[in-house]
Amino acid sequence: MALTYQQTKLVKGTIPALREHGERITTIFYRNMLGDHPELNNYFNSVNQKNGRQPRALTSVILNFAANISHVYELIPKLERMCNKHCSLGIQPQHYEIVGKYLVAAFGEVLGPAMTPEIETAWTKAYWLLAKMLIGREQQMYKDFQKWSGWRKFRIDRKVQETADIMSFYLVPQDGKRLPSFMPGQYVSVQVHIASIGYLQSRQYSLSDAPRPDYYRITIKRDPGMHFSNAVSTTYMNPGVVSNFLLDEKKAGDVIEVSHPAGEFFLDMNNLSSVPIVLISAGVGCTPLMSILNSIADFRSTRPVSWIHGARHAICFGEQIKSIARRYPGMKTNIFKTRLAENDLVGVTYDYDFRMDLSRVHPNDLYLSNGSTEYYISGSEQFLVEMADYLKSQGIDRSRVKFELFSTGDLEFRKPSTPSIHSQ
Repeated sequence: MALTYQQTKLVKGTIPALREHGERITTIFYRNMLGDHPELNNYFNSVNQKNGRQPRALTSVILNFAANISHVYELIPKLERMCNKHCSLGIQPQHYEIVGKYLVAAFGEVLGPAMTPEIETAWTKAYWLLAKMLIGREQQMYKDFQKWSGWRKFRIDRKVQETADIMSFYLVPQDGKRLPSFMPGQYVSVQVHIASIGYLQSRQYSLSDAPRPDYYRITIKRDPGMHFSNAVSTTYMNPGVVSNFLLDEKKAGDVIEVSHPAGEFFLDMNNLSSVPIVLISAGVGCTPLMSILNSIADFRSTRPVSWIHGARHAICFGEQIKSIARRYPGMKTNIFKTRLAENDLVGVTYDYDFRMDLSRVHPNDLYLSNGSTEYYISGSEQFLVEMADYLKSQGIDRSRVKFELFSTGDLEFRKPSTPSIHSQ
C-alpha cells in the first residue's frame, strides 16, 4: 500500500535528522538486532561491522530511499546490487521482519520525542514498501536459481599460484552434478567458519574463468591489511580474515560451501552486439574481466576488445592474456607496471612503467570515437572513480560504463577537468 501524501512529507521531513544521526541509528540497529539474534552474525561481515562500513552503507541506503520516496520505483535498478548480494547470502523474507522491527526501534531510540507516533507509522509503512520491492526481486532471482538455493558443497580440486600473493582455486561440486552457467563477470559467495570470530563468514569472489559445466574458478589475493610504518617496524591492521584463511588453511581436497553465481556486473553473452569492449582493471580486479575475456574468446566473437591493466609487480593471468591476444585478432593490450623486474621488457611484458593513466593510452585503444563502446572497470573503489572520471571527461556517457562494485551504493563522477575527445 502506497504512502499517503502526509506520510511522504513526514518521511522526507526526517532527512535532516538522518543526515546528522544516521550512522548512530544504524550502529544501534545492528548492535541491538545482533545482540538479540546472534544467529544473524552468520550473515554479516564482522570486519565491516567493526570498521563501521556496514552501518555507513545502510545509512546511505536509508537516505537515498527517503530522498526518493515520492518516486520510489525509480530506485529499483539501483537496488539490483543489493538484491544480488542478498541472494548470494541466502537472505529470506522472514529476515525482513526482524530488520524492520529493530530499524524502526533504533529510529525511536536516537530521535527520541521527535519520533512521533505518526512518523513511526509513516516510516514503518515506508520500510515495508522498500522491503516488499526487495523481497519480490529476490524471490524472482531464487526462482531463476532453480534447484540450487542456499549453500552447496564444493571440493577444492587444486590451487594454482598466479602471482606471489594471488592464487586461483578450482572448485568442483561434491555432488558431481553439472554446474549451471553464469554471466561472465558474476561472483559466488564462499562461506567458512572462522574460529576466532565464532560465526560463519561469507565473502564474494568473482568467477575468473568462462562458464564450465564441471568446475568454477575463483582467484583470491592475500590481504595483509592496512600497514603503518615507522623507522623501527611495520604494523598491519585488519588483515583479510576469509581470504587469508582460504589461502593459508584450505588445501586441495578440502570442502567449502559456495553460493549460486550472482551479481549485476556482467557481459550479456546473449547479446550478439559487435560494438567494442574495453576491459580496465588493476591488481586482482582483473578476475571478473578474465571471465569476460575468456568467454569472448571461447565464443569466437568478432567484437573488438581492449585489455588495459595495471599492477605493481607480476601480471595476474599474464600468460593467458598473451595467448588470447595471439589468437584473437580483434584484441589490443595496454599493460602498466609500477615495479619492474630484471626480466621485464617494454612491449613484451609491459607497455608503461608507471601507475595506470588512461590519458597515456591511445584513443583508438579506448575506442573513444565509437559512440557505443562498452567499458567494464574493476579494481579498488578509488581506482573505479579515477577511471570513471577520465572517461566522463572524454564525453563517455555513464550508461556505457559498468563497475564491479561489491559495496552498497553507487559511484559518483566528478566534474570533467580535462578536454573532451571532440577537442583533441
